[in-house]
Amino acid sequence: MMRPYANGGQVRSWSPQTEEVLRRASWRPSRSVPTGTWESILRERGTFVANDAARRFLSEFGGLVTYEWPADSITTSSAIRFDPLRAHWQDERFAKASREAGASLYPVGTADEGGSFVGITEDGALHLVRDRVELLASTTDQALDRLVGVQGAQSALWVPAAPAPEHPFWKRLHTRETGPDAGTRWPEETDRILRAGGWFPGRSVPTDTWEDILLQTGEFEMHDAARRFLSEFGAVGAPYREPWDSMPWMEFSLDPLLAFWDAEIIDDLAEQAGVDLYPIGMRDRGNQYLAMAEDGSVHAGMDSVWLLAPTPDEALQRLTSRIRPTAA
Repeated sequence: MMRPYANGGQVRSWSPQTEEVLRRASWRPSRSVPTGTWESILRERGTFVANDAARRFLSEFGGLVTYEWPADSITTSSAIRFDPLRAHWQDERFAKASREAGASLYPVGTADEGGSFVGITEDGALHLVRDRVELLASTTDQALDRLVGVQGAQSALWVPAAPAPEHPFWKRLHTRETGPDAGTRWPEETDRILRAGGWFPGRSVPTDTWEDILLQTGEFEMHDAARRFLSEFGAVGAPYREPWDSMPWMEFSLDPLLAFWDAEIIDDLAEQAGVDLYPIGMRDRGNQYLAMAEDGSVHAGMDSVWLLAPTPDEALQRLTSRIRPTAA
Protein backbone atom coordinates (compact mmCIF):
# COMPACT_ATOMS: atom_id res chain seq x y z
CA MET A 1 0.00 0.00 0.00
CA MET A 2 1.33 3.42 -0.95
CA ARG A 3 1.87 5.98 1.78
CA PRO A 4 1.86 9.54 0.42
CA TYR A 5 3.59 12.09 2.60
CA ALA A 6 4.81 15.65 2.27
CA ASN A 7 8.51 16.24 1.66
CA GLY A 8 9.15 19.96 1.82
CA GLY A 9 5.89 20.58 0.01
CA GLN A 10 6.36 17.59 -2.31
CA VAL A 11 4.04 14.63 -1.81
CA ARG A 12 5.84 11.28 -2.22
CA SER A 13 3.86 8.24 -3.27
CA TRP A 14 6.25 5.34 -2.88
CA SER A 15 5.72 2.38 -0.57
CA PRO A 16 7.00 2.09 3.01
CA GLN A 17 9.43 -0.58 1.76
CA THR A 18 10.90 1.84 -0.79
CA GLU A 19 11.31 4.53 1.83
CA GLU A 20 13.05 2.12 4.19
CA VAL A 21 15.48 0.93 1.50
CA LEU A 22 16.28 4.49 0.43
CA ARG A 23 16.87 5.64 4.00
CA ARG A 24 19.23 2.72 4.57
CA ALA A 25 21.05 3.87 1.44
CA SER A 26 21.54 7.29 3.16
CA TRP A 27 18.69 9.10 1.44
CA ARG A 28 16.74 11.64 3.47
CA PRO A 29 13.90 14.03 2.50
CA SER A 30 16.17 17.09 2.49
CA ARG A 31 19.02 15.46 0.56
CA SER A 32 20.60 17.64 -2.11
CA VAL A 33 24.04 17.16 -3.65
CA PRO A 34 25.70 19.09 -6.49
CA THR A 35 25.73 17.38 -9.88
CA GLY A 36 28.50 19.38 -11.57
CA THR A 37 31.18 16.68 -11.38
CA TRP A 38 29.01 14.12 -13.14
CA GLU A 39 27.85 16.57 -15.79
CA SER A 40 31.39 17.75 -16.55
CA ILE A 41 32.82 14.25 -16.96
CA LEU A 42 29.93 13.01 -19.10
CA ARG A 43 30.37 16.02 -21.40
CA GLU A 44 34.03 15.02 -21.76
CA ARG A 45 33.13 11.48 -22.71
CA GLY A 46 30.25 11.82 -25.12
CA THR A 47 27.41 14.03 -26.21
CA PHE A 48 25.45 13.87 -22.96
CA VAL A 49 23.59 17.04 -21.99
CA ALA A 50 21.80 16.91 -18.65
CA ASN A 51 18.11 17.79 -18.53
CA ASP A 52 16.43 19.38 -15.51
CA ALA A 53 14.73 16.12 -14.52
CA ALA A 54 18.13 14.38 -14.42
CA ARG A 55 19.59 17.17 -12.27
CA ARG A 56 16.69 16.98 -9.82
CA PHE A 57 16.90 13.19 -9.64
CA LEU A 58 20.67 13.05 -9.17
CA SER A 59 20.63 15.88 -6.66
CA GLU A 60 18.30 13.81 -4.49
CA PHE A 61 19.44 10.24 -5.21
CA GLY A 62 22.87 10.48 -6.87
CA GLY A 63 25.57 8.30 -5.31
CA LEU A 64 23.15 5.98 -3.50
CA VAL A 65 23.19 2.19 -3.81
CA THR A 66 19.85 0.57 -2.98
CA TYR A 67 20.93 -2.59 -1.16
CA GLU A 68 18.26 -3.98 1.10
CA TRP A 69 19.31 -5.38 4.44
CA PRO A 70 20.49 -7.96 5.01
CA ALA A 71 22.18 -8.07 1.62
CA ASP A 72 22.39 -11.39 -0.22
CA SER A 73 23.16 -12.57 -3.75
CA ILE A 74 19.71 -11.54 -4.99
CA THR A 75 19.53 -8.07 -3.47
CA THR A 76 23.15 -7.39 -4.40
CA SER A 77 22.73 -8.32 -8.05
CA SER A 78 19.46 -6.39 -8.34
CA ALA A 79 20.66 -3.28 -6.51
CA ILE A 80 20.57 0.04 -8.32
CA ARG A 81 23.62 2.27 -8.25
CA PHE A 82 22.63 5.86 -8.95
CA ASP A 83 25.92 6.91 -10.52
CA PRO A 84 25.63 8.38 -14.04
CA LEU A 85 29.36 7.96 -14.71
CA ARG A 86 28.79 4.23 -15.18
CA ALA A 87 27.48 5.23 -18.63
CA HIS A 88 30.55 7.19 -19.73
CA TRP A 89 31.61 6.43 -23.30
CA GLN A 90 28.10 5.04 -23.90
CA ASP A 91 26.67 8.06 -25.76
CA GLU A 92 26.00 6.07 -28.95
CA ARG A 93 24.12 3.45 -26.96
CA PHE A 94 22.05 6.15 -25.28
CA ALA A 95 21.41 7.90 -28.59
CA LYS A 96 20.00 4.65 -29.97
CA ALA A 97 17.95 4.08 -26.81
CA SER A 98 16.61 7.63 -27.00
CA ARG A 99 15.39 7.05 -30.53
CA GLU A 100 13.69 3.85 -29.41
CA ALA A 101 12.09 5.58 -26.40
CA GLY A 102 11.01 8.57 -28.50
CA ALA A 103 12.63 10.98 -26.04
CA SER A 104 16.16 11.96 -25.02
CA LEU A 105 17.52 9.81 -22.18
CA TYR A 106 20.19 10.95 -19.72
CA PRO A 107 21.98 8.29 -17.62
CA VAL A 108 21.35 8.25 -13.89
CA GLY A 109 22.74 4.86 -12.88
CA THR A 110 22.94 1.12 -13.45
CA ALA A 111 21.05 -2.03 -12.57
CA ASP A 112 21.71 -5.76 -12.85
CA GLU A 113 25.33 -5.58 -11.65
CA GLY A 114 26.02 -2.95 -14.29
CA GLY A 115 24.49 -4.99 -17.12
CA SER A 116 21.69 -2.46 -17.59
CA PHE A 117 21.63 1.32 -17.48
CA VAL A 118 18.90 3.53 -16.05
CA GLY A 119 18.03 6.67 -18.01
CA ILE A 120 15.62 9.54 -17.43
CA THR A 121 13.70 11.71 -19.91
CA GLU A 122 12.99 15.42 -19.62
CA ASP A 123 9.52 14.67 -18.24
CA GLY A 124 10.96 12.46 -15.47
CA ALA A 125 10.14 9.01 -16.86
CA LEU A 126 12.73 6.37 -15.96
CA HIS A 127 13.76 3.69 -18.47
CA LEU A 128 15.88 0.56 -18.31
CA VAL A 129 18.46 0.55 -21.12
CA ARG A 130 20.06 -2.71 -22.29
CA ASP A 131 19.65 -4.45 -25.68
CA ARG A 132 16.20 -2.83 -25.73
CA VAL A 133 14.54 0.01 -23.84
CA GLU A 134 11.90 -0.62 -21.22
CA LEU A 135 9.82 2.02 -19.46
CA LEU A 136 10.08 1.49 -15.72
CA ALA A 137 7.51 4.13 -14.80
CA SER A 138 6.45 7.61 -15.82
CA THR A 139 7.29 9.11 -12.42
CA THR A 140 10.32 8.83 -10.15
CA ASP A 141 8.39 7.48 -7.17
CA GLN A 142 6.68 4.76 -9.21
CA ALA A 143 9.99 3.77 -10.83
CA LEU A 144 11.75 3.53 -7.47
CA ASP A 145 8.93 1.38 -6.16
CA ARG A 146 9.40 -0.99 -9.07
CA LEU A 147 13.18 -1.09 -8.72
CA VAL A 148 13.05 -1.73 -4.98
CA GLY A 149 10.18 -4.19 -5.27
CA VAL A 150 12.17 -6.67 -7.37
CA GLN A 151 15.14 -6.74 -5.00
CA GLY A 152 13.64 -9.40 -2.77
CA ALA A 153 13.21 -12.06 -5.47
CA GLN A 154 14.74 -13.22 -8.70
CA SER A 155 13.17 -11.29 -11.57
CA ALA A 156 13.42 -11.43 -15.34
CA LEU A 157 13.69 -7.64 -15.17
CA TRP A 158 17.38 -8.05 -14.32
CA VAL A 159 18.39 -10.60 -16.95
CA PRO A 160 19.98 -8.93 -19.98
CA ALA A 161 19.07 -10.65 -23.22
CA ALA A 162 22.50 -10.08 -24.75
CA PRO A 163 26.05 -10.12 -23.34
CA ALA A 164 27.60 -6.75 -22.64
CA PRO A 165 30.00 -5.55 -25.34
CA GLU A 166 33.68 -5.11 -24.59
CA HIS A 167 34.46 -1.96 -22.65
CA PRO A 168 35.45 0.93 -24.98
CA PHE A 169 38.69 1.35 -23.02
CA TRP A 170 40.32 -1.55 -24.83
CA LYS A 171 39.70 -0.09 -28.27
CA ARG A 172 40.95 3.33 -27.19
CA LEU A 173 44.05 1.78 -25.65
CA HIS A 174 45.23 0.64 -29.08
CA THR A 175 44.38 3.89 -30.88
CA ARG A 176 45.68 6.52 -28.43
CA GLU A 177 49.05 8.11 -29.14
CA THR A 178 51.35 9.08 -26.32
CA GLY A 179 51.96 12.75 -25.60
CA PRO A 180 55.04 14.87 -24.80
CA ASP A 181 54.80 14.04 -21.08
CA ALA A 182 55.51 10.40 -21.83
CA GLY A 183 59.05 9.53 -20.84
CA THR A 184 59.45 12.60 -18.63
CA ARG A 185 56.48 12.78 -16.27
CA TRP A 186 55.89 9.03 -16.51
CA PRO A 187 56.55 6.07 -18.86
CA GLU A 188 54.93 5.91 -22.31
CA GLU A 189 52.69 3.01 -21.33
CA THR A 190 51.39 4.89 -18.29
CA ASP A 191 50.60 7.84 -20.55
CA ARG A 192 48.73 5.63 -23.03
CA ILE A 193 46.71 3.84 -20.33
CA LEU A 194 45.72 7.09 -18.64
CA ARG A 195 44.64 8.63 -21.95
CA ALA A 196 42.58 5.53 -22.77
CA GLY A 197 41.06 5.80 -19.28
CA GLY A 198 39.87 9.36 -19.75
CA TRP A 199 42.81 11.59 -18.79
CA PHE A 200 44.24 14.30 -21.04
CA PRO A 201 46.74 17.13 -20.48
CA GLY A 202 45.19 20.15 -18.80
CA ARG A 203 42.20 18.16 -17.54
CA SER A 204 40.35 19.82 -14.68
CA VAL A 205 36.93 18.71 -13.49
CA PRO A 206 34.97 20.00 -10.49
CA THR A 207 35.17 17.77 -7.44
CA ASP A 208 32.23 19.22 -5.52
CA THR A 209 29.90 16.27 -6.14
CA TRP A 210 32.33 13.73 -4.69
CA GLU A 211 33.33 16.09 -1.92
CA ASP A 212 29.78 16.82 -0.81
CA ILE A 213 28.54 13.21 -0.91
CA LEU A 214 31.48 11.80 1.06
CA LEU A 215 31.27 14.62 3.61
CA GLN A 216 27.59 13.83 4.15
CA THR A 217 27.88 10.05 4.32
CA GLY A 218 31.34 9.35 5.70
CA GLU A 219 32.39 12.67 7.21
CA PHE A 220 35.40 12.67 4.88
CA GLU A 221 36.91 16.14 4.52
CA MET A 222 38.73 16.47 1.21
CA HIS A 223 42.20 17.97 1.54
CA ASP A 224 43.98 20.01 -1.13
CA ALA A 225 46.19 17.17 -2.39
CA ALA A 226 43.17 14.91 -3.01
CA ARG A 227 41.25 17.80 -4.59
CA ARG A 228 44.08 18.52 -7.05
CA PHE A 229 44.51 14.84 -7.85
CA LEU A 230 40.82 14.11 -8.41
CA SER A 231 40.39 17.25 -10.49
CA GLU A 232 42.95 15.85 -12.92
CA PHE A 233 42.46 12.09 -12.59
CA GLY A 234 39.03 11.52 -11.02
CA ALA A 235 36.95 8.88 -12.89
CA VAL A 236 40.04 7.68 -14.79
CA GLY A 237 40.73 3.95 -14.70
CA ALA A 238 41.42 0.68 -16.46
CA PRO A 239 38.49 -1.78 -16.38
CA TYR A 240 38.58 -5.50 -15.72
CA ARG A 241 38.00 -7.91 -18.56
CA GLU A 242 37.60 -11.63 -19.00
CA PRO A 243 39.50 -13.84 -19.02
CA TRP A 244 41.44 -12.65 -16.00
CA ASP A 245 44.80 -13.64 -17.49
CA SER A 246 44.25 -11.21 -20.39
CA MET A 247 44.78 -8.30 -17.98
CA PRO A 248 48.32 -6.94 -18.43
CA TRP A 249 47.95 -4.78 -15.30
CA MET A 250 45.64 -4.72 -12.30
CA GLU A 251 42.20 -3.17 -12.79
CA PHE A 252 41.81 0.19 -11.05
CA SER A 253 39.24 2.98 -10.76
CA LEU A 254 39.98 6.46 -9.42
CA ASP A 255 36.47 6.98 -8.07
CA PRO A 256 36.24 8.23 -4.47
CA LEU A 257 32.56 7.20 -4.20
CA LEU A 258 33.70 3.57 -4.08
CA ALA A 259 34.33 4.28 -0.40
CA PHE A 260 30.74 5.45 0.11
CA TRP A 261 29.96 2.87 2.82
CA ASP A 262 33.42 2.31 4.21
CA ALA A 263 34.47 5.27 6.32
CA GLU A 264 35.44 2.88 9.13
CA ILE A 265 37.80 0.97 6.84
CA ILE A 266 39.46 4.17 5.59
CA ASP A 267 39.78 5.44 9.17
CA ASP A 268 41.39 2.15 10.20
CA LEU A 269 43.86 2.33 7.31
CA ALA A 270 44.68 5.93 8.22
CA GLU A 271 45.33 4.94 11.84
CA GLN A 272 47.64 2.16 10.70
CA ALA A 273 49.46 4.51 8.32
CA GLY A 274 49.71 7.26 10.92
CA VAL A 275 48.36 9.91 8.52
CA ASP A 276 44.97 11.28 7.53
CA LEU A 277 43.75 9.58 4.36
CA TYR A 278 41.13 10.57 1.80
CA PRO A 279 39.71 7.85 -0.50
CA ILE A 280 40.54 8.24 -4.19
CA GLY A 281 39.45 4.87 -5.59
CA MET A 282 40.03 1.12 -5.59
CA ARG A 283 41.92 -1.52 -7.53
CA ASP A 284 42.03 -5.28 -7.92
CA ARG A 285 38.23 -5.56 -8.36
CA GLY A 286 37.47 -3.88 -5.06
CA ASN A 287 40.03 -5.77 -2.98
CA GLN A 288 42.25 -2.74 -2.29
CA TYR A 289 41.30 0.81 -1.40
CA LEU A 290 43.42 3.67 -2.68
CA ALA A 291 43.71 6.70 -0.41
CA MET A 292 45.81 9.87 -0.41
CA ALA A 293 47.53 11.67 2.45
CA GLU A 294 47.84 15.45 2.66
CA ASP A 295 51.43 15.29 1.38
CA GLY A 296 50.26 13.55 -1.82
CA SER A 297 51.48 10.09 -0.90
CA VAL A 298 49.16 7.26 -1.94
CA HIS A 299 48.40 4.29 0.30
CA ALA A 300 46.66 1.03 -0.54
CA GLY A 301 45.02 -1.65 1.54
CA MET A 302 41.95 -3.28 3.00
CA ASP A 303 42.76 -5.11 6.23
CA SER A 304 46.27 -3.69 6.35
CA VAL A 305 47.84 -0.68 4.66
CA TRP A 306 51.05 -0.02 2.76
CA LEU A 307 52.60 2.91 0.95
CA LEU A 308 51.92 2.53 -2.75
CA ALA A 309 54.02 5.55 -3.74
CA PRO A 310 55.26 8.83 -2.17
CA THR A 311 53.84 11.05 -4.96
CA PRO A 312 50.71 11.00 -7.13
CA ASP A 313 52.62 10.53 -10.40
CA GLU A 314 54.63 7.65 -8.97
CA ALA A 315 51.38 6.08 -7.77
CA LEU A 316 49.96 6.29 -11.30
CA GLN A 317 53.08 4.54 -12.59
CA ARG A 318 52.56 1.78 -10.03
CA LEU A 319 48.88 1.42 -10.93
CA THR A 320 49.75 1.02 -14.61
CA SER A 321 52.72 -1.30 -14.09
CA ARG A 322 52.45 -4.65 -15.83
CA ILE A 323 51.66 -7.72 -13.82
CA ARG A 324 52.26 -9.87 -16.93
CA PRO A 325 55.03 -9.49 -19.51
CA THR A 326 52.78 -8.97 -22.55
CA ALA A 327 49.26 -7.73 -23.24
CA ALA A 328 46.69 -10.08 -24.68
